[in-house]
Amino acid sequence: MKQTLYDILKGKFLIADDAIKNWRMLLFLSFLAIIMIASSHNAESKVHQIAKLNDEVRELRTQFVDGRTELMQLKMESSVIDKMTRIGIKEPKNPPKKIIVKRSE
Repeated sequence: MKQTLYDILKGKFLIADDAIKNWRMLLFLSFLAIIMIASSHNAESKVHQIAKLNDEVRELRTQFVDGRTELMQLKMESSVIDKMTRIGIKEPKNPPKKIIVKRSE
């Protein structure tokens, strides 16, 4: 057993008479290792891309909420009245009247 271990460490299994099957197996295992490394690299790059897109979604959601809040403040009656008084339009004393048009057919 000790001699077999030394033969493996010295690489005698690669230069022996039946070394062709050993070389085939080594090439096959090397090919599988390269595929595994490429696959893990691809998966990791996708994970980074997903994290980047999630950050972008959070940023856009924050911008949306800020815009919606600003719009709600602009639509408030007190805000509209304040802006209209600045340009010279006063608030009416009487409430508006509803006009109803009846169709005659």
